[in-house]
Amino acid sequence: MTRPNALKLETFLPYRLSVVSNLVSDVIATAYERLFALKIPEWRLIAVIAESDGITQQNIGAKTRMDKVTVSRAAIALIDRTLIERRPNPDDGRSHRLYLTATGRILYEQVAPKALELEARIFAAFDTEQLVSFGQMLARIEQAALEAGEVS
Repeated sequence: MTRPNALKLETFLPYRLSVVSNLVSDVIATAYERLFALKIPEWRLIAVIAESDGITQQNIGAKTRMDKVTVSRAAIALIDRTLIERRPNPDDGRSHRLYLTATGRILYEQVAPKALELEARIFAAFDTEQLVSFGQMLARIEQAALEAGEVS
């Protein structure tokens, strides 16, 4: 017998959002690993660094919602592959900024079109209006989650 207010995972939106997010990430991760030998955290670092003029690991963590251990491990892997480099942070002598190397920039220019292609394939069944609406809903969900986190 089911209680009227019983939790059912298949209809619990936070659970469904997480499952779909993980599925999309897995599809992308498989492609990036196969094509570019990149894990998702490594690709996220490359993309965030490409959009900045040097960025600290702490700022990457805040921007991507990845924990500092994941950011650190990804940074080390990318430095070892000479895709990014660390330079002193002129604003704070205790930290460093990360920058793409020339090799990292070339890789980014190869990966970015593939990312856009995968996005287009995943969302091909939706029209522009639906995608705009979905983007707005995601922004509202993000804001609501941040506000809910402040209360708890």
